[in-house]
Amino acid sequence: MKSPLTVLCYIKNQENYLMLHRTKKEQDINKDKWIGVGGHLESGESPQECLFREVKEETGLTLLEYAFRGIVTFVTETGFCEYMCLYEGYSYEGELIECDEGVLEWVSIDSLINLNLWEGDYIFLDLLKSHKEFFSLKLEYNKDKLVSAILDQKELELFDICDEKGVLIGKTRWRKLVHQYGTWHRTSHVWVVRKKHGLYEVLLQKRSKNKDSYPGCYDISSAGHITAGGDYLESAVRELNEELGIVAKEDELIEIGIRKIEFEEAFEEVLFIDRQVSKIYILEMDLPEKEFTLQTEEVEEVMWIEINKCIQGVQNNQFKHCIFMEELEMVRKWCELGSPIVRSLSSDKKKEYYRIQKNDIESS
Repeated sequence: MKSPLTVLCYIKNQENYLMLHRTKKEQDINKDKWIGVGGHLESGESPQECLFREVKEETGLTLLEYAFRGIVTFVTETGFCEYMCLYEGYSYEGELIECDEGVLEWVSIDSLINLNLWEGDYIFLDLLKSHKEFFSLKLEYNKDKLVSAILDQKELELFDICDEKGVLIGKTRWRKLVHQYGTWHRTSHVWVVRKKHGLYEVLLQKRSKNKDSYPGCYDISSAGHITAGGDYLESAVRELNEELGIVAKEDELIEIGIRKIEFEEAFEEVLFIDRQVSKIYILEMDLPEKEFTLQTEEVEEVMWIEINKCIQGVQNNQFKHCIFMEELEMVRKWCELGSPIVRSLSSDKKKEYYRIQKNDIESS
């Protein structure tokens, strides 16, 4: 029986890693995946002894300088558990040989995202790249799907990956890497509106100065990413409660459309690539600004503003914001279509009315 303790090493040559494309063994859990070099400890071996043996056997190289970078724990849906000692190699001697487990190739570290890796591997490779000190990473899989990642006792936020139409593809990815690589994911946007003196107003939130993107900017009333396993409505209701203290029911939110959003921008010299599919919702609520319970880590303040003044302010950059005009126009159209008569309709009639209006908006 194989030992549950393994080693894996990423040998570095300038800005490249030596990667092994596992193509030669049919009964191989890593079949067709790209990984580093390594294997299971043999009886009586220490992790370092295993490291030197596996590197020599698989590559023909002898490590000269290396570092023990972390422990990775793998857990499967069956309860099987494996522990991996993760190393990084910095210098070596010898010549590469042909490996009987696959094809060895030097690959640019920045190109690793283009390879077929285990999803959790992208996480610890990013930790290596960012020079994080010794770490403990626990990765839990259900078959090929990463369902949980815990770094130094802190759970990492995973998103379901989708295509540009919002269709899930059966994979998850760490939030940081989603925005680093520009991976398609899903979000929910909620616009809180009210009617005052015959005019519609929208509630804007001012993003906290500590946000990693658009700090201190006015934004949608409430918005949030959909975590792995969640859905649009669930996320919308949760974010309303967390950010603004609003307790809403799912049937109180009116879906007015779906948008595909793409942009790139640098924040503090870090490139932020956002590709999201967002469902847009309306929530009608009349509450004074001071009565909202704000999540101060996310929201600095809120402000009611008449919809046309908001549009003018966004168009002319009269205040610092990160609002998309296309989405604001969707809200304006909904406000124009709404009327006090609608509120007097029965629940079923009201849903039918909103369904018709939603179709009108999306086709316009």
